Amino acid sequence: MTTRNTDLLLTAIAPAIWGSTYIVTTQFLPAGYPLTVAMLRALPAGLLLLLLVRQLPQGIWWARVLVLGALNFSIFWWLLFVAAYRLPGGVAATVGAIQPLIVILLARGLLGAPIRPLSIIAAIAGMAGVALLILTPNAALDPIGIAAGLAGAVSMAAGTVLSRRWQPPVTPLTFTAWQLTAGGLLLLPVALLQEPSLPALTTANLLGLAWLGLIGAALTYILWFRGIARLEPSVVSPLGFLSPMTAVILGWSVLGQSLSVTQIFGMVVVLGSVWLSQRAQQAKLAPAKLATA
Repeated sequence: MTTRNTDLLLTAIAPAIWGSTYIVTTQFLPAGYPLTVAMLRALPAGLLLLLLVRQLPQGIWWARVLVLGALNFSIFWWLLFVAAYRLPGGVAATVGAIQPLIVILLARGLLGAPIRPLSIIAAIAGMAGVALLILTPNAALDPIGIAAGLAGAVSMAAGTVLSRRWQPPVTPLTFTAWQLTAGGLLLLPVALLQEPSLPALTTANLLGLAWLGLIGAALTYILWFRGIARLEPSVVSPLGFLSPMTAVILGWSVLGQSLSVTQIFGMVVVLGSVWLSQRAQQAKLAPAKLATA
């Protein structure tokens, strides 16, 4: 149990750090370059990790890494930015919060994992908590933005489940290096064709990119893929609810944004949903322990 709790805590660090993406992007990076920023977040970090591990995929893993790099980074980040630009942040985050539900369904089909009522309840509660945190009553609903948000959630969910199914005989560090590099390479031609060149980067810009690449991508995804390898996708995915909660806390503490009673209640609901998702897994483990006793 102690080892499992350690795995959960280490994995939860990833979405908690991802919650800093909004404040870093808005305060430290030039606006209007979503694909270029996504590419610069993935590719340099991936190449740096490749230099450290000095190991390339072999055989079937070339194709698998391209698929995973596309799902977890290229497609997901592209659709995430489309949704963010066409929807208010609260709507985009709430739509993306459907991901744990999709993970449960995909894990059933691809991994044969059972669908537990507690997991479903936890996923729905998490969506409600995210909505309370950041959804405003006058939020506009753009159809293309909604579609992009849903498709992005499907992409990340599929990447999470397939990362569990396709476990390579390498460390999480190497697995992360492969995927980040693949995702960055896939984004490179699209960014070059779709967006103008970046302006001269300031020190603040470079610090922001360093944070997003080295900490927000390299470190966090090592922890994330490590968690997927050790825990069920239905347990790992709800931890993503911690990301919008961290974003709200940072907005309040760093940018001086208001924090309402509704948002505080939303935080409680989010934390409760994460706890409930872990209870669902423990309910599964209990009969297994009894059977081997």
